[in-house]
Amino acid sequence: MTTATLERPDAPALAGEFDPIADGQRLMKAWYANLEQAKARGQKVANVFVMGNAIEILRTFDFQLVFPEINSLQTGVKKVSEEYLRESEDYGYSPDVCSYVKADVGLILRQQKHPAGTIPHADIAITSNMCSTFIKWGEIWERMLKTPTFTLDLPGQRGAGWQVRRGDAQHMADAHWVEAQFRELITRCENITGQRFSFDRLAEVQDRVNRMVYHWNNVMALNRMCPAPYNAMLDGLTYIGIMNVYRGTEEGVEYMRRLEEQLRAKVARGEGRVPEERFRLLFSGTPCYVSMRRLVELFESWGGVFAYSDYLTFAAGGMDAGEMVYDTSRPLESLAEISALAAQRGLSNQFFAHERLAQQIKDYEVDGVVFHGIKSCRFVSSGMADTRNYLSQRMNIPSLYVESDLIDPRYWSDAQIKNRVDAFFESLHQRGGPPPSERVQAATKGGVK
Repeated sequence: MTTATLERPDAPALAGEFDPIADGQRLMKAWYANLEQAKARGQKVANVFVMGNAIEILRTFDFQLVFPEINSLQTGVKKVSEEYLRESEDYGYSPDVCSYVKADVGLILRQQKHPAGTIPHADIAITSNMCSTFIKWGEIWERMLKTPTFTLDLPGQRGAGWQVRRGDAQHMADAHWVEAQFRELITRCENITGQRFSFDRLAEVQDRVNRMVYHWNNVMALNRMCPAPYNAMLDGLTYIGIMNVYRGTEEGVEYMRRLEEQLRAKVARGEGRVPEERFRLLFSGTPCYVSMRRLVELFESWGGVFAYSDYLTFAAGGMDAGEMVYDTSRPLESLAEISALAAQRGLSNQFFAHERLAQQIKDYEVDGVVFHGIKSCRFVSSGMADTRNYLSQRMNIPSLYVESDLIDPRYWSDAQIKNRVDAFFESLHQRGGPPPSERVQAATKGGVK
C-alpha cells in the first residue's frame, strides 16, 4: 500500500530559501486547512495529545489528527483565548481548571469555530495517564460530543534514581503491557475505518519518525554552542509544533532536515540568537503563550538566551533522545518498547525533574534556571519549589520563579514580572562568570556531532 495519502498535496512544499518560522507557520496553516476539509474528504479524525499518543498507528489508518492542546494554545497566540475561557466559565467551569481544557470547552460551545478554522468532531480520542487532566478531558468529549475514547496506561518512573534499561526484564514487561493496548487500539481503528492494519505501512511511518528524531536531536545539540543559534522558548515553540503535528510525514522530515542545515550554518558563522550573549538560561515549565514573546524580550534585553527548556522534552513525548529509534523490522513490538521508554522519560520530567534538569544544566552550561509556574496547572507547577531548592543546594545554580498561565491573560502582570526579571539579572551580574569569548572557544573545541 502506498503512503501518498499521508503527504497531502495541499501541504506547502519547503522550496527555495528556508525560513524556519515562516515555513513553520505555513505548515501549521496547511494542517488546519486539512482539518477543516477532513470530513468532506470522508477522512476519519482522531483527537490526540502531544504526550502519550499513538500517532504512528493512527497514521497507518489515514486519520487526520487534532491536537486539542495546540488548538487551545493557538487561541492564546492569536489573543482571543479570554473569550473562550469566559464562555466556559459562564457554562460552569472553575477558574482553577486547566485553561487548555476551558478553551476547548469554549470551542465546543462555539460549535467548533476556531480562529484558524472549523475543527471537526473526532471519531475517536486517544487519552493517556501522561497527564491526569487528559483522562478527564476525554470524559468531557464523551459527555458533550459522544466521542468514543481510548485510554493508554503507560508505565512511568517509579522513584528517584530509578531507571529502566532498554531490553531488561522490567522494560520488556512494560513493553508487553503497552503492546497489548496497541493491539486493542488497532482493532478499534479497523472497526472505525473499515481498513485492515498494515505492518509495512507502520514501518514506513516509523522510518520517517526516526529521521525526524535524528534531525531534532541534532537541532537541540546545536544550542549547546555559544552563542546559541536559537531561543528554545520562542523559536523552539515553532520547531516543537512541527515535530508534533507533522510527526511521521515527509514534510516533517524535510522541515527538520533544513532546520538543522540552517542552524549549523549559523553556528559556523558564529551567529547567535542574541547578538551579545551574556547569560545562558534554562526554562522549566510550560510557556505563557499570550505573552511569550514579551517574556523572552525581557530576558534577551539583558543578553540572556534560553539555550534549553525542559518543555522541549515532555512536549516531544519523550522523543528527544537519540536512543529512541524504532526497529522497523519489527514495527509493533518496537513501537511498544520505545513508547514505554518515552513515557518514562516524559513522566520523569514531571515527577523527578531535578534529575533531568541537573544534567541539562551541565550539557548547556547554564547560568540560571527560570521556573514558570502555571496558575491552572498544578501538575507542572507543584514540584517546582522542591526542584529549585535541590538545584540551589546541590549545584549552587541561581533561579527565578515567575507565575502566569498557559493562555489566560488575566494572570499576566507585566510590571511585576519585569521587576523580578531585572532583579534576577542583577544577581547574575554580581556572581560573574567566564566571558562569552571563552565560552565560544570552549564550545567550538567541544564541537557538535
